[in-house]
Amino acid sequence: MGGAFVAVADDASATWWNPAGLASGAYFNLLLEYDRSREPPEPSSQAFAFGFPALGLSYYRLPISQMQPATSTAPDGPSRQDQRHLSQFSATVGQSVSNHLVVASTLKLVRAGETHGDLDVGAMAAIGHVRIGAVLRNVRESSFAAEAGTDEEALILARQARAGIAFTARSPGIVNEVTIAADADLTKTMTVIGATRHVTAGAELWLWTRSLGIRGGLSKDTVVDRGSASAGLSLALRSGIYLEGQLTGGSDATRRSWGSGLRVTF
Repeated sequence: MGGAFVAVADDASATWWNPAGLASGAYFNLLLEYDRSREPPEPSSQAFAFGFPALGLSYYRLPISQMQPATSTAPDGPSRQDQRHLSQFSATVGQSVSNHLVVASTLKLVRAGETHGDLDVGAMAAIGHVRIGAVLRNVRESSFAAEAGTDEEALILARQARAGIAFTARSPGIVNEVTIAADADLTKTMTVIGATRHVTAGAELWLWTRSLGIRGGLSKDTVVDRGSASAGLSLALRSGIYLEGQLTGGSDATRRSWGSGLRVTF
């Protein structure tokens, strides 16, 4: 869906996209995911998450290239630093404020040579077929010193704000569910390859009693003139167990990737 998940994610992936989404999901969710960039040096990401409506636990291993150099705002070429990773261990909890509003937070330990505590906060409002979500990640903006004996820079896990809206319609026919969504970064994010700020839009269809999910979307970086398109599938191996895959391409090097995953939901 081009990354338009802030108002959509209601499974274990909500521990990443918007912690408030977990409250409206199934009783149990489990997610295993592997993604790899298509740009040199082709860093990979891994994720393990499971959740209940009131609690989510997750582990993410992410490329260090998503972080901001502490002493520079200029993009650099590929380096050894681009091959380092950040590990994130987190717990997600939420609270219903009313019948239409949920607020939640993800408490996390992040490690990249050093270990720091940080926090994500999110909110989700649902009115009829419409959901509106917002998330603020990395509230404390944890910083990590360079490794001793290297020429690497210190890094900052920059604060990020993002909002989204989604419309979902359901029917008993062949097409069981249609979701249309859009997200926008509210802040500019500095990374080791430069500044980014994305707007995204996408759609998702579920067919044949949720046996097949098809999704696609577009993303645009508003800082520079580059964009991407993505497509994904979810195939039910049996009731509640899905094999998933995605492919993203385009002129936006920060988004070009492929990924696969296994999702269990009951």
